[in-house]
Amino acid sequence: MNNNNILLESGTGEVEILEFIINNKNYAINIIKVKEVIHSNNLTKLPESHPAIAGLTLYRDKIITLIDLKYVLEKQHKNEIDTTIILCEFNKLKVAFSIDSIVGVHRIKWEEITKPDDISTNSLVIGNIVLSNKIILLLDFEKIVTDISPATGISEDKVSTIAYKDRSKIKLALADDSPLIRKLLKDTLLKAGFNNLKIFDDGKQALDYLLTLVGEKGIDFMEDVHVLITDIEMPQMDGHTLTRKIKEHNILKKLPVILFSSLITSDLKHKGEAVGADAQMSKPEIAELVTCIDGFTNDYYK
Repeated sequence: MNNNNILLESGTGEVEILEFIINNKNYAINIIKVKEVIHSNNLTKLPESHPAIAGLTLYRDKIITLIDLKYVLEKQHKNEIDTTIILCEFNKLKVAFSIDSIVGVHRIKWEEITKPDDISTNSLVIGNIVLSNKIILLLDFEKIVTDISPATGISEDKVSTIAYKDRSKIKLALADDSPLIRKLLKDTLLKAGFNNLKIFDDGKQALDYLLTLVGEKGIDFMEDVHVLITDIEMPQMDGHTLTRKIKEHNILKKLPVILFSSLITSDLKHKGEAVGADAQMSKPEIAELVTCIDGFTNDYYK
């Protein structure tokens, strides 16, 4: 399976998910992260590696790390040599995940995806999907990879190249559904000198906040928020839809919007451009994010 032919307009509030099975349970991944689904029995074990790493697999002359999702989710190793593999690309990484079987692709609305009951930083589920009388769990693949290899994620040491300064005058709004990413973003931005942060769990919360500000202050709403930083994948309202609604609003449109997502790649940047994003960058480029915010807010220091 190759997903190059699957097209979805930006900002429609829809997402295509790939449903798959592990241990008779139904899970999903955003299809935009999936490069291909293959069957493979080509696996090289790695000594002294993380227990969730099944090994290395060779695909089209490229060596790809294979993560055993059965171990991640059930703490049971998948012993079969011949396995179904989802090849993915996000956070500027190519990585593969072993699963039991593929069910199919579904197109649904983000607003139909409900938040999980467990909203702790340890949760691997970012949304629940009810489809055909079954519950499908949308997994947080970025957290799965970051838990295995923290160096691939956002961390405070990644802002070491940025000169610290008092950035407390700058008022930021952040929207991200992942508790782990929200915490990491908060910690790293605080280290860079920002401490005036409004943080939201999804795009709908962020938009409601902005519309309330406009209702109270009109064109002066930017006294309370200078830049919005938003993830793309979020239940209730995704980042592309949020950006489109902001840029179509006659007052909110002047607010700079930065898409900060694992889905920002050269192949997918056109989606953010289509909805009017002012800037786009891939997690975990936190130093670049700080530089970008500075570029939008330099006038506030004059």
